[in-house]
Amino acid sequence: MTSQNFKLSTLAIGLAVAGFSTGAIAAEAPTAKAQEARKAKDYIEQIVVTGTASGKAVRKVDASYAITTIDAESIERLAPKSTADLFKAVPGVWAESSGGVSGANVFVRGFPGGSDAPFLTVQLQGVPVYQPSTLSFLENSSLFRIDETVQFMDALRGGPSSVVSAGQPGLTTNFILKEGGEATEGRFKYSTSDYGLQRLDAVVSGRLAEDLYFMAGGYLQQSSGIRDAGFNSEKGRQFTVNITKVLDNGKLNLFSRVTDDHGVWYLPTPLVAGVDNGYTQLGPLNRQATIQFGPDGERKAIDIGDGRGWKGAISGGSLDLDFDDGWSLVDRFAYTSGDANTLGLVPNGSPVALSTVADNGVSAVGAASQKTYDGDTLVQQLGRWVVLKQIEALTNDLAITKKSDNYQATLGLYRSDYSAKDWWSLGNQAYHLVQAGGEALSGIDCNDNQDSCDWNYDINAVGDGKTTAFYGAFEYKFGERWSADIGLRNENHQIDYTVDEELDGGIDQTVAYDQTDLSWTAGVNWQFSDAAGVFLRASDGAKMPSFDDFRDNYDAYSAGEDLIKDVTQYELGYKLALDSLNLYATGFYNEVKGDIFVRQPGAPAEVLTNEAYGLELDAAYFNDSGFSIKMNGTLQHTEITQSPSNKGNQAQRQPKWQIRLTPSYDFEVAGLDSTLYGTLSAVGDRYGNNENSVVLDGYEKLDIGLIVRTDGGIKFELGMQNVTDEDALTEGDPRSADAANGRYIMPRTATFNVSYDF
Repeated sequence: MTSQNFKLSTLAIGLAVAGFSTGAIAAEAPTAKAQEARKAKDYIEQIVVTGTASGKAVRKVDASYAITTIDAESIERLAPKSTADLFKAVPGVWAESSGGVSGANVFVRGFPGGSDAPFLTVQLQGVPVYQPSTLSFLENSSLFRIDETVQFMDALRGGPSSVVSAGQPGLTTNFILKEGGEATEGRFKYSTSDYGLQRLDAVVSGRLAEDLYFMAGGYLQQSSGIRDAGFNSEKGRQFTVNITKVLDNGKLNLFSRVTDDHGVWYLPTPLVAGVDNGYTQLGPLNRQATIQFGPDGERKAIDIGDGRGWKGAISGGSLDLDFDDGWSLVDRFAYTSGDANTLGLVPNGSPVALSTVADNGVSAVGAASQKTYDGDTLVQQLGRWVVLKQIEALTNDLAITKKSDNYQATLGLYRSDYSAKDWWSLGNQAYHLVQAGGEALSGIDCNDNQDSCDWNYDINAVGDGKTTAFYGAFEYKFGERWSADIGLRNENHQIDYTVDEELDGGIDQTVAYDQTDLSWTAGVNWQFSDAAGVFLRASDGAKMPSFDDFRDNYDAYSAGEDLIKDVTQYELGYKLALDSLNLYATGFYNEVKGDIFVRQPGAPAEVLTNEAYGLELDAAYFNDSGFSIKMNGTLQHTEITQSPSNKGNQAQRQPKWQIRLTPSYDFEVAGLDSTLYGTLSAVGDRYGNNENSVVLDGYEKLDIGLIVRTDGGIKFELGMQNVTDEDALTEGDPRSADAANGRYIMPRTATFNVSYDF
């Protein structure tokens, strides 16, 4: 399979979805309800709330930056298996959600990266869930779970994001919760699947008293995992409450979201016969293990089945007030606290024949089953990695705005105090059978004497950070059609951090960091009609270093380098919102200086400069017949322009092109409102490493679904993801590019849910 040719089977089914939508059921007239849902006003008047310095909502078509909004209905149809899985619907974003419910890798239109999501900030109600966008083994999307309490998500790329809020120059995704209204309403929902999912969702909202409203909801779920681990490897629960008080001159909002959700950390698997996209190393025979750490070889029993997840709470709110003479105030705040632990089986090198590592050169015995395995059996070193991480953050974002007929001026103060406590034991290698849930073996020196088996990296680290930023923005309108804006951000960043690298009680690294950086953005917008316009924007931002940046590049820090990643961006955008067509096209250019790439913890850091340019598209077409189709796509060229050894190469794991088509058709059959929908994704070739020596083939993926609604508020939905069961790779082995390992996209799954709205 190559990136230039779609598989015929995938295209045939994809075209069948679109063809069936417009042909086979076309004889049935769309219902009034379906027509109402397709009214042009819903699209033309679509608003966004992210990226505005004032904190006030604006029409999407009026915004002078690239932003995508995904509503609750679209989220439901996309059926994301994790929060990061939803980001695939955002143009300019490459999201690898193949690692499970947590721990995704997310790349933003040409920005460099090798793991996690350094250029992604996730917000809840307009406040970052955690100021550092990435720590080792923790990126922002791991702290958030999608459920029925979400109203919509904004996704802002570049633009003014380098100035407002957390100052993220890359991607900011902002999840907005549902609010209560005068009527009491809600939903109960049961979901199941072919991989043993049992999930209950509920949400209810309404009026508590005059001008006082509530929304409360959450979920309970468990399953053996999309890749069957042989036990309930995914478990979770979440509860959210959102209280809104309408004031004479504004609104007060308070929310709290408590989560305890984890699942298996899916790692790259051997690229050998018998291993496919449904394979996972973890199972009942190896989930219980013993790790060894510290200078005295202390041992500890662990359950790797705890996997990767988030157990904590995010609570906060906002105060939005309007005063006389065009003055307004918006204050948004949040407190985050909890544990984000990671336990998993990490491959260390390629599979080998058992005879090459067995003490007797012939065979070895299963540590759990006591079964004897012959010398031609494939085995692989898997590390039992344990990362225990406690985080805390208190964040406040205050903006005061003066607005007149011709201008709008905002002054803001952003402050976040945050901390992280880490205890790691990485390595702990032992040879395991290359089979699903393959057990460890006895009779191999590496397994029976861990001191002899490759490497370990253990740390105990504590860090505190303070980010304080003053920002200002000024927008001026030149008549009815032209406007220009400028924004400045002065950010002070303080980090205090200590690391014990041997778990011997000594301090090996100390950091006392205090740096200030200035970011800016400037844009021009020509709104040549109410439904169309163009914009031009330039921005200069920065990604300040977090705790792990100092540990990974401690020598450079000790030599006086500030470790700040400088980000320059230019954007040229076209916006169109007509009765039957939305089209948002943005050309972009990015340069990121000072990016730090570390292959595995403890390895030397590589400092890079990356450039990228390209075009992203976000479009939707709909008509009165009930047919609609959405499209998002990205075409880009990336280049490493400065590197110790990879200058001129392409950025790793980012395709030159990708496209998603999502057709849907609303129809009536047997008196029931129904919707048929699908999503066809196509992705070009990528390189698995900065050396560009590992090629990851492009692929196509198809999802389809059917929704049937009754007059009594009951809705049935049947969906199938990865219909053709593609065995496509999202990455190779990031810790050893030459090893025969890779991580597949998720296998074919079928899901079913029934819900009742009242």
